[in-house]
Amino acid sequence: MKFSFHEIAEKEFIDAIEYYEECQAGLGERFSEEVYATIKRICEHPYAWTDLDTKTRRCLTNKFPYGILYREVNNHIRIMAVMHLHRKPDYWQGR
Repeated sequence: MKFSFHEIAEKEFIDAIEYYEECQAGLGERFSEEVYATIKRICEHPYAWTDLDTKTRRCLTNKFPYGILYREVNNHIRIMAVMHLHRKPDYWQGR
């Protein structure tokens, strides 16, 4: 199954990569790899993860405190947010 990022979700992802890279060299790359591994799991099993509402689901990363919020529409995954789990939980809902 193919996927794409909502424009704001892609910016969140890039910002988080840059933040982790500033914290420690190579950590941003590890974060990126973890997010893409999570997206791969989502694409393979889109209905296996937690419902947040009637359209949106969340899959947690394994090694970072992030959740990938997504919607499946017409056999396509749309990443709505790359969300830090300890920050405002509903900030993404206007997307």
